[in-house]
Amino acid sequence: MLRELPSDEDRRILQEAVRGLFQGVSEKAAMMAPQLWKQLAAQGLTQIAASPAEGGLRELVLVQQEAGRAACRAPLADAALINLMQLAARADSPSLRNLLDDLHAGEAMVALSFASLDHHGASGRAEVQGGSLIAELGFIESANIVTHLAVFVPGPALAIVKTDRGVGSEPTPVMGKAGWWRVRIDAVPLVIVPFTEGEVRDLLAVAALSETARAFGAAQRAFEQAVAYAGERRQFGQPIGRFQAIQHKLANCHIALRAVQLTIANAAAQYDLEAAPWRWFAAAALATAAASLRQVSLETQHAFGAIGYSEEHEAPRHFRQVHLGVLRHGGQRPPFEQLASHFLDQDGDAQFPEYDLGAAGNAFRHEVRAWLDAHWSGERRARHEQLSFAEREYDREFARALGATGWIGLNWPKRFGGQERSAFEQLAFMEEMERAEAPRAGAPVQAAMLQVYGTPEQQQRYLPEILRGEAIYGMGYSEPQAGSDLASLKTRAVRESDHYVINGQKIWTTTYWGEYMLLATRTDPNASPPHAGITMFIVPMTTPGITIRPSETMYGGTFANIFYDDVRVPDDNRIGAEGEGWKVLTGALATERGFIGGGIVLKVAHMFELLCEHIRTAERRGSPMRRDPLVRARIGALAAEIEAGRRMMVHCAEQVDKGETPPDEAAVSKVYSGELMERFGETALDLLGAEALLSGHSPGAVLRGRIEQMLRHSLMWVISIGTNEIQRSLIAQRGLGLPR
Repeated sequence: MLRELPSDEDRRILQEAVRGLFQGVSEKAAMMAPQLWKQLAAQGLTQIAASPAEGGLRELVLVQQEAGRAACRAPLADAALINLMQLAARADSPSLRNLLDDLHAGEAMVALSFASLDHHGASGRAEVQGGSLIAELGFIESANIVTHLAVFVPGPALAIVKTDRGVGSEPTPVMGKAGWWRVRIDAVPLVIVPFTEGEVRDLLAVAALSETARAFGAAQRAFEQAVAYAGERRQFGQPIGRFQAIQHKLANCHIALRAVQLTIANAAAQYDLEAAPWRWFAAAALATAAASLRQVSLETQHAFGAIGYSEEHEAPRHFRQVHLGVLRHGGQRPPFEQLASHFLDQDGDAQFPEYDLGAAGNAFRHEVRAWLDAHWSGERRARHEQLSFAEREYDREFARALGATGWIGLNWPKRFGGQERSAFEQLAFMEEMERAEAPRAGAPVQAAMLQVYGTPEQQQRYLPEILRGEAIYGMGYSEPQAGSDLASLKTRAVRESDHYVINGQKIWTTTYWGEYMLLATRTDPNASPPHAGITMFIVPMTTPGITIRPSETMYGGTFANIFYDDVRVPDDNRIGAEGEGWKVLTGALATERGFIGGGIVLKVAHMFELLCEHIRTAERRGSPMRRDPLVRARIGALAAEIEAGRRMMVHCAEQVDKGETPPDEAAVSKVYSGELMERFGETALDLLGAEALLSGHSPGAVLRGRIEQMLRHSLMWVISIGTNEIQRSLIAQRGLGLPR
């Protein structure tokens, strides 16, 4: 059974205490651990992981992040790893018990080395000869101040020695400054404790996560300073944070940091829960951080400009800490290989680990899977797969069958006939629908809009038919001169008695073949600001005066230019008050963006699993494709990127469950996932070659041409529901507080 973790409130209190402690000491004291070590011990930080009551990896990650922010070099992670090993239970040694007591009291300080067992080949070598530990070690931090060294030797076993005799060290500056030490040992150990190879691998993963957490803290601190600097530094008469180039650069950093933060937090939680796939999640977190944090550190330096070059500024030491942290235990190569092995070296299906969505979410996942097996499989699904992409987008028979379950109203309030299920049950539903490649059904944005802004009569008329799967809606927003800038739309709605007369043109309208159009119009051409004069309507597509001119899209679907010529719509079809359309429209888009990123990443995850299934049996020039080092590296990288997108999806679900829908967080998920779909398509084509360009129904088409079709389709997702450039500006202004 999974263990119950300490509460978020406990961790919040711990974080505040640690940050306050570091803020209360000088920079020199933070970097020179002896002056700080007793204070850290007094706060209980040398006892992390000594027992469940003292916390676990999540608490260690939190403390390491704060240490990274403060540029603290105290070996807190080494102490936590010693605690995790439960050495006192393994070896009955008075010397060992005294060491552990001194460690917890702040009287002893230990540095840990994995030596030749580390992923990094230059970490050194160690062995026990004639009762003495003989070792030459690299990359040792705080070697000049620790009282003990703990070193893994082949066997494997852990040997612990005192540093006051038989130990020599010399500094090895890194990136221009003091950082690591080379250590030579010829000393009799206090104790030698045996371990298994699996235990050492797990400890190494924990060590890498803790170092990465410290690197994240350093990157986050430098980033926060860069954001503040951008808001203050003036060029050309205004803050540089107002320039779009700076805003988008910092928005990219924010997205990358969120990916690292979420994947590290999840890996730590999975470890503390003793969940089976924790090692996989750890590899994904390390792979994500290895590239992302270094890129963020580069971009942060760019934002600082010349001021960030000065050693008097914090930025240089954070830059170093990022690189030291992500490279110390081998960088991205070991986690990439671990992820690639998961997907390419198994004989059966290899999938992303399922998330624990709670009792209700897990049960609903199986319920939906069983229903799809009964209603969307075999000949029924096979017939559907033979259709063109445009024809596969919607299936009215399937929509009505799904409507009979009530699941179209999963998250609707019960007063509207919904089931009021949680965001995690909604996530379970989305996962299973994507895995089964089932067509979409329902009108979630329009339903949410009606529930919030619709009149009782509108709710009684329109919501039941959506719930039954009998109605589908298009969204008439974009115009020739109003794409992302919807506030400048021109389509007019003029009131005449109890009707409105609508004239104008909408472009790029998908789902134009539905029963209704959710139409944005301008009712007040003189409103200031312009968005104040917008009003929303539900327009039946059979209304006279509507002309539809479909156009085939490059991804195989269709959209349309739609002309509205003297289209008469009753006042009863207006949603919200006249002039309140902007509030109605943007509220609906925020709702859609909250889950749109999750929907995109689930599509990519499913296609990635199919790609790996193909690679497992494919050959290239007579050799198994899955053994190609380049293929394995690219698969490992993609797996990590997809996992980061999945974590963003879960993060959005957590916020929705709390009753929150921050637009900047939804934008982070949408931007990341849309561009991930593009990267996946291009990477897959690189791996598979020209035959992967063959479209569906072509002889020899790989995976029925779905990869190249997804690449073409991905271009829409970086534009649809607000272009990613607009989303980056939203992230910078609302999420980071930069000036408009």
